[in-house]
Amino acid sequence: MSRTCQISGKRAMFGNNVSKAVNKTKRRFEVNLINKRFYIPEEDKWIKLKVSSRVLKTINKNGISAVLSEAKKQGLL
Repeated sequence: MSRTCQISGKRAMFGNNVSKAVNKTKRRFEVNLINKRFYIPEEDKWIKLKVSSRVLKTINKNGISAVLSEAKKQGLL
């Protein structure tokens, strides 16, 4: 599976390393992904998700059920 957040769909960005002499070489800005297990009490089961740190903060704030229902509504899951 690629390095993509399963909830938000975030991926790596591309850019340049710029030296002091202004030479440019290609580089990647990777996403800060975390493999995490979440418990869903409504379904009484655990799920494994690969989420970015920003989504993890949103889950801590709003709850896993609200974030999953919003992602399903947007068609990400």
